[in-house]
Amino acid sequence: MKKLLGLLLAGAMMLSLAACGTTDSAAGTTGADNATGDTANTAAAASDLKVGVILIGDETEGYSAAHITGIKDAAAEVGLTDDQIIWKYKVPEGAECSDAAEDLVGQGCDLVISNSYGHQTYMVETAENYPDTTFVSMTGDFAAISGLDNFKNAFTSVYQSRYVSGVVAGMKLKELTESGALTAETQPNSFDADGNVKIGYVGAFPYAEVVSGYTAFYLGVKSVFPTVSMEVMYTNSWFDIDKEGAAAEALIANGAVIVGQHADSTGAPAATQRLKDAGTICYSVGYNIDMLETAPTAALTSATNVWKAYYAELFTAAMNGEEIPADWAKGYEDGAVAITDLGPECAEGTAEKVAEVEAALTDGSLHVFDTATFTVGGQPVTTAEVDLTYYDYTTGEAVVIYQGEVKEAIHDGYFDESTLRSAPYFALRIDGITEDAEPVA
Repeated sequence: MKKLLGLLLAGAMMLSLAACGTTDSAAGTTGADNATGDTANTAAAASDLKVGVILIGDETEGYSAAHITGIKDAAAEVGLTDDQIIWKYKVPEGAECSDAAEDLVGQGCDLVISNSYGHQTYMVETAENYPDTTFVSMTGDFAAISGLDNFKNAFTSVYQSRYVSGVVAGMKLKELTESGALTAETQPNSFDADGNVKIGYVGAFPYAEVVSGYTAFYLGVKSVFPTVSMEVMYTNSWFDIDKEGAAAEALIANGAVIVGQHADSTGAPAATQRLKDAGTICYSVGYNIDMLETAPTAALTSATNVWKAYYAELFTAAMNGEEIPADWAKGYEDGAVAITDLGPECAEGTAEKVAEVEAALTDGSLHVFDTATFTVGGQPVTTAEVDLTYYDYTTGEAVVIYQGEVKEAIHDGYFDESTLRSAPYFALRIDGITEDAEPVA
């Protein structure tokens, strides 16, 4: 997911993206496989559906590659053929998106999808002009208040898999310190003044989705290794191999033992592997895709989105003429998020711990943003109101485009992320995490 830099939500609630589908898929059931009336109707509907896909990148970029995989897997499951999907690759977050959407409508697409946040304003403009076509803007945030029945938003509860990836990192820190491989005497730069082990995080932009993600990662680490602090460095880009690598190098130079990321390239894992090979104790937690090919011994795991989960629901609803939700966000309970394979240097017992945490997230007994696990300014958090209004800041002042309600996000002792809308809105800066004021040059 990417951002249109000129647009910001109030309270730093803007979104991004990034994400990864799995390659697990089942062939769609057809009338030949099961001659029931329902199946026959589905097959007939499937033969008529035409889908247009607008991507910010292509298969060489992790985030878009994940969407491509998810769409293809979902299409195979529900019985869509290759010629029923029209692809538009490397579409910028500008008027080119409108042109692409218009062309897809002209080619007869019933459903038009875009995967970048910055596409959203152009998608909604096209949706206004073509009420008989359904438009879905991934990672978007104002479909429910736009007044358009044919404009939808979707994202996953990826903060859950980021939390789990943090658990993996925490298990490694626990192993390193308990084994004596990492001590304040042997590696003093990796401990802060309070004795906390330092970790780092490469973020794209200081938007709510990134804040939500890095906070979830940090809380996952703390759940198994409490004495930790984290530094966040921004690149002001969703995909910049050089800047992401430079940020990882700077974080490790500042003492970070593990570097997580919310950016779309392999730059951070590759830089971490180079430094590890040179003798530094450092590891990487990636995003979107398995990073083991890039960082075979430094990569611990990656947080991913399993986009097939959404696309299969979307295509099925479109084929059957069912209502498509204005906001969709699901997590472990629906198989919509995951982590990739564990790296060879993960701590002993990590797989078992991951299974335990994933089960708790799935059954709802564990909440990532449990307010008992963090403070802000040294104080517990008991309330957090979220303004769902969509503002345009391009003139330098907040201009209301779509009026939304202000709602309380904390319920039953936890911040309830991605339920008021699909896009993340957790923007609290909790204790233990510092953000660098200036982005990586």
